[in-house]
Amino acid sequence: MTQVFTEAGDSVAVTVIDLKPATITQVKTKEKNGYQAIQIGFIEKKAKSATKPEQGHAKAAGAAGYYHYQEFRLSDESKLDGLTVGKVLSAEFLKPGDFVDLTAMSKGKGFQGGMKRYHMAGGFKSHGASLSHRQLGSIGNRADPAKCFKNKKMAGHMGHERVTVQNVRVVRVDLENQLLLVHGSVPGPKSGIVTVQRAVKGA
Repeated sequence: MTQVFTEAGDSVAVTVIDLKPATITQVKTKEKNGYQAIQIGFIEKKAKSATKPEQGHAKAAGAAGYYHYQEFRLSDESKLDGLTVGKVLSAEFLKPGDFVDLTAMSKGKGFQGGMKRYHMAGGFKSHGASLSHRQLGSIGNRADPAKCFKNKKMAGHMGHERVTVQNVRVVRVDLENQLLLVHGSVPGPKSGIVTVQRAVKGA
């Protein structure tokens, strides 16, 4: 993250997204595959890092393979016009002031307790509350229903989930340096892969 200044002198916190080349590796049609979609390859591999089947799949796109593949379904067949294998996608459809949806895998926190995972208050810190300061406490009910209900908030795996942040404003698009600046924060670590698409709900 960094900051940019508006013409009025206001400081705006932004996240810089590196727009590495995303190449179309496969075009799926309703006649051949039963549905319409395009498959995107991201972050190109060297030949020594790609398997033979992967090299064969990516050969039409002019590469040995990719580290990340992602598929995007298209509702209308007319949207396939101009989308051919080997074409590199561009961010020219974006301009400052547009709104986008950003999808990424959030940071994994491992196994965490109820206080960190759900912001629980914790137990008493004094008056004999030995070894129970951060414990979950009672989770059950009475003889009826005599069970713990499903989806009870308890300790468990936290993070590493698919997260979408909607209606994020585009602050700047630098096509020359392949950079996209968006307002605010973005889910995931610094090296994470972010999917950028037009806002489905609008601003």
